[in-house]
Amino acid sequence: MTFKALLVEKNDEGKTSASVQELDESRLPEGDVTVAVEYSTLNYKDGLCVGPGGGLVRNYPHVPGIDFAGTVLESSDDWYKPGDKVVLTGWRVGEAWWGGYSQKARVKGEWLVPLPEGLSTRNAMAIGTAGFTAMLAVMALENHGLKPGNGPVLVTGAAGGVGSVATAILANLGYEVAAVTGRESTWEYLKSLGASSIVPRDDVNETVKRPLEAETWAGCIDAVGGAMLARVLGQMKYGTSVAAVGLAGGAALPATVIPFLLRGINLLGIDSVMRPYEARLPAWERLAKDLPMDKLDAMIQPAKLEDLPKLGADILKGQVKGRVVVDLNA
Repeated sequence: MTFKALLVEKNDEGKTSASVQELDESRLPEGDVTVAVEYSTLNYKDGLCVGPGGGLVRNYPHVPGIDFAGTVLESSDDWYKPGDKVVLTGWRVGEAWWGGYSQKARVKGEWLVPLPEGLSTRNAMAIGTAGFTAMLAVMALENHGLKPGNGPVLVTGAAGGVGSVATAILANLGYEVAAVTGRESTWEYLKSLGASSIVPRDDVNETVKRPLEAETWAGCIDAVGGAMLARVLGQMKYGTSVAAVGLAGGAALPATVIPFLLRGINLLGIDSVMRPYEARLPAWERLAKDLPMDKLDAMIQPAKLEDLPKLGADILKGQVKGRVVVDLNA
């Protein structure tokens, strides 16, 4: 039995290349659940893994794709049986383990979650790791006191995958969303998701000498890091929180401790990769309930396996808007 997959190979000079190939089922890794993958998606990590790897890929040849959704074909795990619809995000699948850019995947059952009621496998991949991370960030901010009416909530990198879903969720929950973007072409898109205002990237992308500025934001979901996160920390209202979900602007944080000491700001780290099973279910249940499906549909850019080498390069350049959904049977 063969199946189609995007295979990344490395030559003797260390250069990688990605191509769609027919593979034999015997090449699948060990695992207790085999899934017929219906849809996958594209994240920043996927762009790295489709290209030179970014230090994430351990062994070649490799099948990337950190997310997938589909139907169980075979299972020796008591939790799943053939015909069950399942979703996988994280657990270093697509990095250290063959992933979802393949019509078949074999993984550990403990890495899967049942497809939430009310979602299709296509919906689940329009959400993917990006949307799952966005929901975890919203829940973390709520757990630290964020409520509608507290003031505007800033979303950085708002036109990207995490930012798009975060904007739609927050707006649907009644929050005033200020969306940060460097692309004027995305302004109408972000407003259609529910953004109340647009903040040009340059307004918050430079560090300033003052450790504190006017108290502006009641909360923040930050996908950028770097100088932007440092600047935003000094603009947060007293006792509020920033949920840090990404580092598109760099891993360094050129900030002082003053916002934490004088305004009691909380910096909340959001990890979606190793999140335990019991913590995943509430987030997926909230996504099915709190993310408007019409807004989700508006984010989708459909793709097939053959499109991924180019799209992988595009997402690393910040040139992908919304959510890429990869149809494995296209």
